[in-house]
Amino acid sequence: MMTRIGIVADDLTGAGDTAVQFVRAGWQTELRLRPAATPTVSVQVIAVTTDSRNQNAQEAAGSVSAAVKQLRESGVTHLYKKIDSTLRGQIRAEIHAALDSWSTEAVAVVCPAFPAAGRTIASGNLRVNGVDVAKTPVASDPVTPVTESHIPTMLGAAHVGQPSLETAETLAERLNSSGRIVVVDATSDDDLRRLAEALALLGSKAIAVGSAGLARHLASTWRSPAAPAVVLVTSLQDAARRQATAVENAGAFRFEPAPTDLVDDRAWARLSAKILDQLDETNATVLLTAPVDRSRGLPAALIPQRFAELTARIIAHRAHRTHATHRPSGRISGIVVTGGDGARALVDALDASAINLRDEVVTGVPIGTLVGGPADGLAVVTKAGGFGDDNALVRAVESVRYGRFS
Repeated sequence: MMTRIGIVADDLTGAGDTAVQFVRAGWQTELRLRPAATPTVSVQVIAVTTDSRNQNAQEAAGSVSAAVKQLRESGVTHLYKKIDSTLRGQIRAEIHAALDSWSTEAVAVVCPAFPAAGRTIASGNLRVNGVDVAKTPVASDPVTPVTESHIPTMLGAAHVGQPSLETAETLAERLNSSGRIVVVDATSDDDLRRLAEALALLGSKAIAVGSAGLARHLASTWRSPAAPAVVLVTSLQDAARRQATAVENAGAFRFEPAPTDLVDDRAWARLSAKILDQLDETNATVLLTAPVDRSRGLPAALIPQRFAELTARIIAHRAHRTHATHRPSGRISGIVVTGGDGARALVDALDASAINLRDEVVTGVPIGTLVGGPADGLAVVTKAGGFGDDNALVRAVESVRYGRFS
């Protein structure tokens, strides 16, 4: 069954800023302006507004019930209830209405955190730029004043924290056993990413309730498996090594050849063939990292050359496999390369004449598409070895796999 997402917001701007997160991740998205509108067959995400921000609780509940029922009739498989990141509106009434209209087994997972906009949740309390929301100007909102910062109290809901080392699987189990409405802490994008992964494990049973912050991460985790990326790390800087480990922990297949494999042509040919064979069995991202040991006569220039040539072979191999099997996800979605020597070797091996720059993954880490050569149009991210936090490469991989830009 094709995954189709329904977004229900209480105002038009909220529907738009949430829906655009899915657009950026490559989903075909429609923002409905009329309740009776029929979505295009190819549309994967349908966003609607109930215009209920200023309604009373009973009216808002009725508006949400009608919207959710109509989305179900449109074939929606997953529901996102967009709420205001400062808790304005009839949130409690609307969540209960969404639950009742979606499924008797449904669980509402509430997290309006949006760290990039200063909204965080700790111990169940929503803070705006470090201040409890009930102590900000929204406390005197003329229509829906927010006088309670503790979201579980406001909703009569359970509360779940997020230990930093918890896995998405463990979090999903806790969410599934915490009651019909559960509020989740999130003080960083890493917390939101883990929560999105947990929600994906819960499937259509879970109603995600949040702002555009959580939607940004669900736009990746809710979609069908994307084509894999190739990541080249030729830099030996500590930051680059930590970033590579984060990519590996996110599910990539890591290959770090020994110096002898790189120096000897026959050994390298055997290893390259082995890597290509293993890739036929998986759709995971490929991570190539330079060996730390340089004591065995390993020329520094040989590493980026070998990695670039292997990347070219991987791209050609996967393209041929895709053509033979008619499976689009078999293609390579893009390349992430860390280190200037690796980037130069890569574009030379692919005979690219330019990079058409499009955006930044994070500040100072550009993403674009290759111009010319056999990989013309392929997404590519280039990053200096010592630049970025530990998750910079993870975000780069997401960008080329899902079309996500910061």
